[in-house]
Amino acid sequence: MDTLAPKERSERMSRVRGKDTKPELIVRRLLHGLGYRYRLHARDLPGKPDIVFRGRRKAIYVHGCFWHRHPDPACKLARLPKTRQDFWVPKLEGNRQRDIENQRRLTEMGWEVLVVWECGIGQAKTPDLTDRLRRFLDAETPSC
Repeated sequence: MDTLAPKERSERMSRVRGKDTKPELIVRRLLHGLGYRYRLHARDLPGKPDIVFRGRRKAIYVHGCFWHRHPDPACKLARLPKTRQDFWVPKLEGNRQRDIENQRRLTEMGWEVLVVWECGIGQAKTPDLTDRLRRFLDAETPSC
């Protein structure tokens, strides 16, 4: 049983964003500060990656731990709701399977993919994330 009335649930769910989320904006700000320029949400690529570097053939997905089912058992943000699990489990598992398929398709197209999880973003984790982004983007892309 849902703990919110249908109108309250609808209002709360309407605030869930598909793009320009806080974690995504943080990653974009870091990249821009490092001097990298990029494109956003490329519709012509599988899964519309959040951040795209066409010249490098690299794509970054910024995933929310809840919506994309972060597999790390230590992640507290990836918990399942206590109510309506018959709805949530297939929905969230479908999201996860779609992500895996989109990343596979991108790799087959010769792209490199990096997934940044929401729980890996934050004030204390910024230096690690910055290093991870720099290593990903500065690594040589294998020839096709």
